[in-house]
Amino acid sequence: MGAEGTSSPAPAAGWVTLADGQPGERAQALPTPGRTLAQLVIAALIVLGLVLVGTSFAASRLAEREAVNDAAHTANLLAQAVIQPALTDALVAGDPAAFAAFDRVVRDSVLPNNIVRVKLWHPDGTIVYADETRLVGQKFTLDPEQLEVLTVPQTRAEVSELDRSENEFERYGGKLLEVYRPVWTPGGEALLFEVYGAYAPVAERTSDLWRGLAGLIASSLLLLFVLMTPILWKVLDRLGQAHAHREDLLRRAVDASDEERRRIAATLHDGPVQELVASSLVVAGAAEQASSAGHAQLADDIREAGGTVRASIASLRSLLVDLYPDRLADAGLAAAVDDLGGPLRSRGTTVTIDLDPVAVAQLDEESTRLIYRVTRECLRNVAKHAGACTVSVTLAPAGQGRHTELLIVDNGVGFDVAASRARHGHFGLRVLTDLAEGAGAVLQVASAPGAGTRWRLLLPDQPGGMP
Repeated sequence: MGAEGTSSPAPAAGWVTLADGQPGERAQALPTPGRTLAQLVIAALIVLGLVLVGTSFAASRLAEREAVNDAAHTANLLAQAVIQPALTDALVAGDPAAFAAFDRVVRDSVLPNNIVRVKLWHPDGTIVYADETRLVGQKFTLDPEQLEVLTVPQTRAEVSELDRSENEFERYGGKLLEVYRPVWTPGGEALLFEVYGAYAPVAERTSDLWRGLAGLIASSLLLLFVLMTPILWKVLDRLGQAHAHREDLLRRAVDASDEERRRIAATLHDGPVQELVASSLVVAGAAEQASSAGHAQLADDIREAGGTVRASIASLRSLLVDLYPDRLADAGLAAAVDDLGGPLRSRGTTVTIDLDPVAVAQLDEESTRLIYRVTRECLRNVAKHAGACTVSVTLAPAGQGRHTELLIVDNGVGFDVAASRARHGHFGLRVLTDLAEGAGAVLQVASAPGAGTRWRLLLPDQPGGMP
């Protein structure tokens, strides 16, 4: 596992990013009450905007519906009270005097009621009367709805887009409210009475309805927000306290773990290790005595036992370094990392440690511990799986001095990174990834079967880092 130094050519395997420098879920801080409240305000404003837009649409439709109903009611009143009494058979026959008399009635009693156009239609589609005289006598095709009104007496009202050919002289002010119904001459002939009302009242009524509805909805939402804010603030405050309490418990657990490790390490050092050292000396003396007495075979057996004792002492001392790296605090990172290479050196592996003093000096306590833990885990993996002859650990500035880069390289058997990630079977990958994610660092690995392994840890910007 590992890679070559920065001056060596790149291996066949490319870098695979295990941690991208973004803190994992466990490292993300709990949102502050102020930030959450700001998010709530933004969300409330968005909701209010959507509600107001919806209210505007609803008010427009409601105002339009009411205006259409009012136009129908007005047209009915005008038809019964004004048009029907003034209607004569002579008007239908085309008598100019009858036309003039009817026109005066329309202009005096109909048009002042916010009416834009008045038409009287013969069932064949001929316009018998219109206040726009250019339409009189013209013939158009009546719509099925208009013909149905003449067949089944009723009043129809709608918003007209003025897209029919007979609306040539009404297309100057946008939409109009169109109402049509039957009226009858004294001789009993049915005519279609059609009026076009102004659309402007719809806009006025929409504005009135919108103000009323928007004011009510906005005040309700504001009241709800005011009532919810202290509750939400209190809940967030309690969550913050619970989070702080949990972090405090975690710190205490870590401190207790460190203290327990220190106690176990001290017990092992002062007890079994010292006793094994004394036993080693006794065994060495016994081997010399046996050799002097001419018992060569016995001396060899005793020396072999002594070697086993010394190997146990070395293993215990390596375990002491793992349990409590006192050298990390006492002698610094370089000495502690050098101690991590001890077990590998005892197996005949060449371990090279090159930690740039300037880079080390820029590290804070958390970054120092991270480098130590990552190095320890990588070297453990080398010892367990790599079968490497050489291992190098390099710490140096990177990115024009803005970052710190840790490289751990070995010439061991390597492994298939993609396969290990896919089957979730490489415990070392998970441990190293968790360590890097927890610190918001970038972690990459480059390895392939038979090609060795490289690990690269890129630390975040260090406070007061190198220019």
